Amino acid sequence: MSKKNDARLRRARRGRMHILELETPRLCVYRSPQHIYAQIISAAGNEIQASASTVEKDLRGQFRSNQAGAAEIGRLIAERAKAKGIEKVAFDRSGYKYHGRVKALADAAREGGLQF
Repeated sequence: MSKKNDARLRRARRGRMHILELETPRLCVYRSPQHIYAQIISAAGNEIQASASTVEKDLRGQFRSNQAGAAEIGRLIAERAKAKGIEKVAFDRSGYKYHGRVKALADAAREGGLQF
């Protein structure tokens, strides 16, 4: 792997250790050059409780990996989490900087009713 990706994974691991202490479900974000993905993972880390991505069939043609697509994924993941009874999560940005697509997803999830 590249040094850049190794550094991101190291930052992600450090953040996840802190989230593990909180014992709350985590909203995990992954961004690729073409798509953006979000999952809500249980506090134990063994179950995916909700997920959304721009790869899904109904979103594939409309949204890509831009801020508009990230905002739509944030709104969608908040809606699916509320349907499962999840209101409070810890935000796991996976070592990415909190700006651009990651920030747009987080802001839309907050507007959708998730607390973090």
